[in-house]
Amino acid sequence: MILVTGGAGFIGANFVLDWLAACDEPVVNLDALTYAGNLESLAALEGDARHIFVRGDIADRALLDALFATHAPRAVVHFAAESHVDRSIHGPGAFIKTNIEGSYTLLEAARSYWAALPAQAKAGFRFHHVSTDEVYGSLAAGDAAFTEEHAYEPNSPYSASKAASDHLVRAWHHTYGLPVVTTNCSNNYGPYQFPEKLIPLMIVNALAGKPLPVYGDGMQVRDWLYVTDHCAAIREVLARGRVGETYNIGGWNEKPNIEIVRTVCALLDELRPDPAGRHDRLITHVTDRPGHDRRYAIDARKIERELGWRPTETFDSGIRKTVQWVLANPRWIANVQSGAYRDWLATNYADRANSR
Repeated sequence: MILVTGGAGFIGANFVLDWLAACDEPVVNLDALTYAGNLESLAALEGDARHIFVRGDIADRALLDALFATHAPRAVVHFAAESHVDRSIHGPGAFIKTNIEGSYTLLEAARSYWAALPAQAKAGFRFHHVSTDEVYGSLAAGDAAFTEEHAYEPNSPYSASKAASDHLVRAWHHTYGLPVVTTNCSNNYGPYQFPEKLIPLMIVNALAGKPLPVYGDGMQVRDWLYVTDHCAAIREVLARGRVGETYNIGGWNEKPNIEIVRTVCALLDELRPDPAGRHDRLITHVTDRPGHDRRYAIDARKIERELGWRPTETFDSGIRKTVQWVLANPRWIANVQSGAYRDWLATNYADRANSR
């Protein structure tokens, strides 16, 4: 049995689906079902006894203690987090509460449970903390990619809160001996991603004939990782990663945002042509967000060297699969576009005048 936090979110849901497709080890899935948590993403597991869903908050210590006592997990995979930079700018408090206070509470509950385990179970227990490359800050065009030794330089409330949680995990290992591993990933994309993030937002807006808002000049560079590749890497680190170590997980796909948007437009021109014309006519440059990091890049050689993991998807194959998935799942897309989501779009984009 493993305990997964945030398992109804984008990456967490993909991980739970992939885990149960690959093995029969049950999953206790704890998720608060905030705006980005969606049980519909896990509809394929309805009635599956291997999937035990619990709605709850990682900051609820009594609930955590009860879950550990009842299910006796051999590992925790900690996805639960507020994870959108723009939302952190508008409302940082939620990021402090979930990413820092929630992670602290989960660490303490895990430590209490782990400390009481028999020796063999205690030695085999793992706390896997899933984090982001954004904790490392921003790179200039010619800088070497982030390695696991790169200094932390978070630049947004989101990345600062994740950096804090990374430091807590490290401290709980070094101070208390809790057997932890941490992974820092690059930008994920793929099925079940909430359409506030760049790729699904561009697909959904283009299909609706709405403007495709691109921050500034669109030359912000990110490394793109297909979500099922990320899930495979997490499984490898959980199984064979060295205790106390950090592993960077990247897709070896550095691309500027404007190229991503144009690629999405070209795929939609091919797969779902618009009688009104090419989809790239909808690209609209808007005022950049405050403190926007210029470039992220992951050096993923350590995980390849130690664990033999490399991504299997190229960006071309992964982005095609992503667009095809959105086209094939209009009900899922429609159901997540709730009033709360529309309110968020208005908050983030309505006051951004076109920048060109």
